[in-house]
Amino acid sequence: MSAPSKKAFPLRLDPALFAAVERLAAADLRSANAEIEVLLREALAKRGVKVGVSEMPKRGRPPKEI
Repeated sequence: MSAPSKKAFPLRLDPALFAAVERLAAADLRSANAEIEVLLREALAKRGVKVGVSEMPKRGRPPKEI
C-alpha cells in the first residue's frame, strides 16, 4: 500500500521573501516548506476559508502485533 503524498510543484519566490520565510522557519524549528504551509493555512483561515487536514499515515515504526 503506497502512502498518499503531498502535491509537489515548483514555486518561484523573490529571494528576499524566501529569506524572510527561512528566518521564520528557523525561529520555529521548521523547514521552509513547512513554514510556507503554516503561513498559507493562517492566511486562508484569516480569510474564512476552511481547509481540511488530510489523513496522513503516521511516521515511524508500526506498532508490534501481539
